[in-house]
Amino acid sequence: MNNLNSILLEGNLTKDPELLYTSKGTPVCTFPIACNRYFKNDGENVQEVSYFEVTAWSRLAEVCNEYLKKGRGVRIVGRLKQDRWEADGATRSKVYIVAEHVEFKPESGPKSTSAETK
Repeated sequence: MNNLNSILLEGNLTKDPELLYTSKGTPVCTFPIACNRYFKNDGENVQEVSYFEVTAWSRLAEVCNEYLKKGRGVRIVGRLKQDRWEADGATRSKVYIVAEHVEFKPESGPKSTSAETK
């Protein structure tokens, strides 16, 4: 039985997406997003920014690469993934988001577009 592993993020791309293909021809799109959090600390307004790497696969990867650009707002529903490897005699790891649904925030106007993993 799987444990719960679900994440919902909203932010803006900090770079244009990058589309690559696996050796079997599967599209993979990666893009970084910045998520802002605003709060008060001792009466002062504070902005905290967190940066996350997002990876989309297959048709979702192609759609993200087509519609997303640096600065575009997105809402991501996905899961956390941890990769582990050995480098220079030490174990390294990286946690990133695997997108299962991406909502593209409007560049202008009230409508938005979304795409899902099928």
